[in-house]
Order: sequence, then structure tokens, then C-alpha cells
Amino acid sequence: MQFGIFSVGDVTTDPTTGRTPTEAERISAMLTIAVKAEELGLDVFATGEHHNPPFVPSSPTTLLGWVAARTQRLQLSTATTLITTNDPVKIAEDYAMLQHLSGGRVDLMMGRGNTGPVYPWFGKDIRDGIPLAVESYHLLRRLWRERVVDWEGRFRTPLHGFTATPAPLDDTPPFVWHGSIRSPEIAEQAAFYGDGFFHNNIFWDLAHTARMVALYRARFEHYGHGRADQAVVGLGGQVFIRPHSQDAVREFRPYFDNAPVYGHGPSLEDFTAQTPLTVGSPQQVIERYLSFADNVGDYQRQLFLVDHAGLPLPLVLEQMEILAEQVVPVLRAEFEKRRPAHVPSDPPTHASLVAQGPGSSHRLVRPAAQESAARMLEKERA
Repeated sequence: MQFGIFSVGDVTTDPTTGRTPTEAERISAMLTIAVKAEELGLDVFATGEHHNPPFVPSSPTTLLGWVAARTQRLQLSTATTLITTNDPVKIAEDYAMLQHLSGGRVDLMMGRGNTGPVYPWFGKDIRDGIPLAVESYHLLRRLWRERVVDWEGRFRTPLHGFTATPAPLDDTPPFVWHGSIRSPEIAEQAAFYGDGFFHNNIFWDLAHTARMVALYRARFEHYGHGRADQAVVGLGGQVFIRPHSQDAVREFRPYFDNAPVYGHGPSLEDFTAQTPLTVGSPQQVIERYLSFADNVGDYQRQLFLVDHAGLPLPLVLEQMEILAEQVVPVLRAEFEKRRPAHVPSDPPTHASLVAQGPGSSHRLVRPAAQESAARMLEKERA
């Protein structure tokens, strides 16, 4: 099972000191957190994509390219890539490039985001959110799997004889997760293609999460990708850890109360009772997160939000050390102990997708007609 860190990249005033980091400081902190994740033996670092204050990660591939150059093993991911407002052509080319730069250590999570105004900023209509997500992802898959693409849809100009460059590394596109908190259509989309489903349930109760994951699993089996319990599932969460729970609550409360994502709403006590947010001792965190598999089934990736709400970098790094040294080893062992042999322990990796061979749906398709057209185009361009 993979364990890692995700960041939404918010620039938030530390409520205990009144200091607000600069954008440069916040970006630098995210890079430090990513490198620290590998040093601590964690598996994944994921960054959000936002185009509005108080968030800074507007260019995930730029940030992850920097991280790729300074790490050797860490899996690089997103949380989320905006499939609705990014051009699928640009996604195809940017993430294929990142694949090459990272030696295949990249996957990405498609989603619609949670900021309504982003749609008109990029020339889109929020009322088209679901159809946009469906059409754009279908085009992206073709761009990654066909050497020459002819395309006509509702939401972008047609493509005629188009070839995305570079092609995916080893002719094998990155593994894709579909992230959604509330849209069953996205769970259906993930199941249809046999992709992963990530429920970033930092806002929602476990019963809702379980329903969404159950829908995805049932449809995954319906489309013939395997048994329902073999579907690839990931969850999000947030923790704050101290040896004694009362110290954790006391220290974290001012950050929670002022958090841009969930502050100024329910109390810390109500929020921790209803969502995965766990503020307490290492043992409390272990017990809480082990219980998730009882509700959603055995899953493959758990990401933790640790740098939200103005927490200063030294405190974030300390939290990561506690998580990596006292919590993750126990979770990893216990999750694997209970996992049936036929259920995958990890999500697909670049190596495992390449090993599926040329006939896999994850590989670039090169029919003779496409190869002929590609050669003609190359001659014309020359």
C-alpha cells in the first residue's frame, strides 16, 4: 500500500504568530516537504492545482519537475489536475514530458476542482462541468494511445492529423485516478475505463465516502476489469499528532479555526467526529485509519494533508516525521496483513503497466494506417 503527502498549497497566516508567508516561501516549503517525504520513506507526493488566492500551485508539472530532479524513488502525483479547464492536448504533452523527466514516476488525478470561478477564467461554463470532464478525458486517452488523432467534439476546436509530443514514455501513458467527492458520474467514468478512483474525503463523513467507493467498485466489476474488491481506490485525510491527544487538540485548534478550507464552520470536535480529520496520539490515528478499510474495503493509496491552515514548515516537518516513524509502518503492516491475496496491494506503476505488453489498453496503439499517416506527416513537416 502506498502512503504519501498531498498539499493544496494555501498561503495562510499562522494564527499563533500573525505571520503570513510569502508566495515564494510557500512554494519553497512545498518543495522541502516533497523531498522530505522521500527521505522519510514515504511513497507519494501530490500537489493540488489552483488558480486563485490563497493558493499557489498553479503549475503542477513545473513543481513536480523540480521534485523529480531532486528525488530518486518518490512517486509524483496531482490532487487534482483540472480536466475541465485545461486543454487535453496540453495535459497530454505536459504529463508525458514529466514522465520522461521522472523516469516514469508520475501518475495524475483528474478532477473538476472546487472553485467555480475557474471555469470562465479559462473560457468554460461551469454548467458543462460533467460533460466537459467526460469529453476531455476521452480525448486525452486517445492522445496518449493513438499516434495520429482526428477529433471533433463539443468543447474545443477539432483536431486533424494531430500528434501529441512527446509520446508517453515507453509508449505507456501515466496511470490515472479520477478524483471526486460528490459526483457519481465521475466514479462511473473511473470504473468504465478501469482507472483508479480517489475520494479526497477531507470534508465528508465516512458513510458518504463508502457509498461513492461502493458505486465505483460495482461498476468496475460490471465493465469487466476484475472483481469489485480489486478496483483501485485511494483516500485522503488529515492528521495532527502529539503523544497526548489533549496536547494535539490544544495546539491544532487555532489552525483549524482559521483554515481557508474548513475554518469558520463546524467545531473541531464536530469535524473530527464526522470526517477523517484525526487530531490525537499516534495510536488514535492508527486505529482511526485502520477502520477506513472496514467501510470502503481494502484500498491502495492513502494520502495525508499535513501543511494546511498556516502550519509553519518546522512543525509540518515534525508532523511528517511522527507520521512516517510511528504511524505509517503500523498501518502498512496491518493493512497488508488483512488484505486478501487476490487484491492488489499497490496501484499500477509505470513498470507494471509496461509489463502488460503491447496489447494492453494502457499502451500506445500503432495500427498500420496510423503509422503510414504519421510517416506522411513527418515528410510534410520535413
